[in-house]
Amino acid sequence: MKITHVRHNRAWWDKDSDEYQAAHFDALARAPMAWGAYRIAESELRLLDDVRGRAVLELGCGAAQWSTALAHDGARAFGLDLSQTQLKHARAADDELPLVQASGEQLPFATARFDVVFCDHGAMSFCDPEVIVPEVARVLRPGGQLAFCATHPLLYLTYDEAAQRQTKRLQIDYGELGRMEDGGTIDWALAPSAWIDVLTRNGFAIERLVELVAPADATTTFDAFAPPKWSKRWPAEWVWSARRA
Repeated sequence: MKITHVRHNRAWWDKDSDEYQAAHFDALARAPMAWGAYRIAESELRLLDDVRGRAVLELGCGAAQWSTALAHDGARAFGLDLSQTQLKHARAADDELPLVQASGEQLPFATARFDVVFCDHGAMSFCDPEVIVPEVARVLRPGGQLAFCATHPLLYLTYDEAAQRQTKRLQIDYGELGRMEDGGTIDWALAPSAWIDVLTRNGFAIERLVELVAPADATTTFDAFAPPKWSKRWPAEWVWSARRA
């Protein structure tokens, strides 16, 4: 019997949140509007729509560095996270930002509520795509944008589980991508064809796919997740942008 991923991930993040924020909060706060482990600036990638005056939902906001920065730029930003402890850190950082504790698979918002829904390694990674994608489509207005950064399948395909390290060789079969259970969180890592399928079936037109290779001079506090030497040769992450038809 499969573990219930929502309950498992909530418990994992509630337990790990303090340690996670101690390790990463400052780096994320220094570059709040940036993508991925190596903080590639939104001003460089230009993936998000103009958010000024628009309703924006961050799915899996953690300490809500992104949402806080977007609110300061004029967005009507909301942060959502499954973990109460993660939201405690968000509230400590910004006591005015609207925050909601909920699963990305059951969004407690009215239909067509938002202009932009996005996440940077948030709920799109930790929720079943067959459930969260239609939920996002429901809460987005026609013409609204979904943008999300997630782990690139190459990182999963080349990870040696026995040696606990990233390698240059394929370690698992392509067909093993999907629901991934490695002892930490339960994640979803889809092949590009699978993302195209689930997005288009739910009324999205895909506009951009950016594969993030770390810049040569980049540093990160996430080196255990995306080792610098590896991530400067191959994409450890990618960002999808799609439009609600």
